[in-house]
This record gives sequence, C-alpha cells and structure tokens, in this order.
Amino acid sequence: MSKVTVVGAGAVGATCANVMACREVASEVVLIDIKEGLSEGKMLDMYQCSTLMDFDTKMVGVTNDYKKTANSDVVVITSGIPRKPGMTREELIGTNANIMKGVIENAVKYSPRAIFIVVANPMDTLTYLALKASGLPKNRIIGMGGALDSARFKCYLAKATGANINNIDGMVIGGHGDTTMIPLLSKASVNGVPVTHFASKKRLEEAVANTMVGGATLTKLIGTSAWYAPGAAVSMMVESILHDQKKIVPCSCYLEGEYGQSDLCIGVPAVIGRKGIEKIIKLDLTKEEAAKFEASAAAVHKTNQVLHDIKAL
Repeated sequence: MSKVTVVGAGAVGATCANVMACREVASEVVLIDIKEGLSEGKMLDMYQCSTLMDFDTKMVGVTNDYKKTANSDVVVITSGIPRKPGMTREELIGTNANIMKGVIENAVKYSPRAIFIVVANPMDTLTYLALKASGLPKNRIIGMGGALDSARFKCYLAKATGANINNIDGMVIGGHGDTTMIPLLSKASVNGVPVTHFASKKRLEEAVANTMVGGATLTKLIGTSAWYAPGAAVSMMVESILHDQKKIVPCSCYLEGEYGQSDLCIGVPAVIGRKGIEKIIKLDLTKEEAAKFEASAAAVHKTNQVLHDIKAL
C-alpha cells in the first residue's frame, strides 16, 4: 500500500492527482485544499472516471484537515498563487513563502517519514525553504522544476528535428527561471545521435530559446500557469520514488559542494528512488555551460536572500 498527498487543488495539483490515479501510481491519493468543497468535488469527479478508464486508486478530497493525510509516503506541494501574464516566478515569493511554511509544518506533523516534492514558485527558493523549515534530510526534499523544463526542451527539440519525441533525449539544469535555466544542447540527442545531425544550428538555438520562455509562453497564451505538463512531471517523479525506478531526473537538489556550489537548491540530474534523491550525477559541462551554471546559482542565491529579508528563515 502506498499513499500520496497533493497539497493544493488548483489546476496543477488536480492534474497531478488525476494522472497518478489513472496510472495507478499509488494505492491512495489525497487532495487537500483550504477552499471548502474544491478537493472533494474534484476527487469525486475523477473517481467517477474509474470504470471508464479502468483504474481503482482510492481517491480522497479534504478541506484543510491534515489528519486525513497521515502516513503519506510522498507529499506534493503545489499550493500557492500562480503566475499571471508579465509576472516572474520570483515575484511570488512573499505570499508563497508563508503558504509553504504552513504546509510543511502540518504535513511533517502527520507524515514525518514522507518525501516532499515542491512545485510552487519560485521553485528553487521554496524548495530551499521547505528543507530549512522542515529540518528533514536533504534527500527527502526535491524541487520539480528540471523535470518539467526538460520535458519542454524535448518538445521543442522534436519540433526542430522532426524526430519522434519519444526518441529525444534532452536535459535542462540550473534554476527554474526564464533566465536561469540551462538547456544542455551539447548533450541532446535523438536515440543517441547528436541533435546537430538533424537540425541546423539556428533551429536548435531557437529550441533552446523557446524552452527558456516555455512557461511564460503558456502563461501569455492561457492567462495563467500551465498545468498538464507540470502535473505529469510530478506524477513521473512520484512514480520513480514509490516504484523505486531510480530514474535520472533533472530536479532541484540541495548542494553541498557538488558543481562547486553549496547551501542552495538548484536543478541538477539526480537518481530518484525510494529514498528520494539517492545520488546526484556529476556532468562534464562545457566551459560555457559551467559559466552559465555559476551565474544561475548566483541568481538563485540572490532570490534566497529575500527569504532572510522577509524573515521567512
């Protein structure tokens, strides 16, 4: 038996719960929100799909009662205000930092052995806050960003090369921000063949540029943050944890000397299994990529400083 709690019944949280239920990632999925009836209604709607889509995941909707989340194996935190057009992820920090602290306190109280996946923005900084506020080991606090950014990178690489998207391999590291993420074009391939064999330099550079504004592009088109791909990205990570798949997933991890950085959470490839972050993978970066990573880390450190300025830490 396995149990997952998703905090926040907005579009991302509900989509995450739905994908996990349909894929039967966990035996039980709990969706919790502060708005009366929202979680209950969405989970009832999803449960009514069970016989239509052939799954039997137990689905529970809860309004602000963390007792119902007790003994969760994984807790996903999506709660927080979403981005609006023209808004940066960093502008969300004040409101979402306060929400994060409250969620962490309640979730850890009832699920002290859980692994936590942070989705709320600014994701790297809120992952750092979750780690510091919870006092949990670093392997049990993971930020989702790189998994989503890498999926977007693969999408744009498939468009650029014309290749089957499921044959595309691409990875994004660094901060989960429009100017801080680093799509690693040097390591992108189609079934092991470098993408440079399939597309011009210009097309590939466009794929990188489109990836970096992938979230902002969707926010502009639909008026709020995306939810389908973020929800699926979280579900994939939860599945790797519960089923001990040990997938290598780019995600926000707490660094203690890796990549020359310390005391921050930032996107790097890691082995994700039953213990959470089981190993951080060290990549051989080009000189240009290493310089970009250093600049990205500096930007994340700067955003983290806001936590001290607003006395969130």
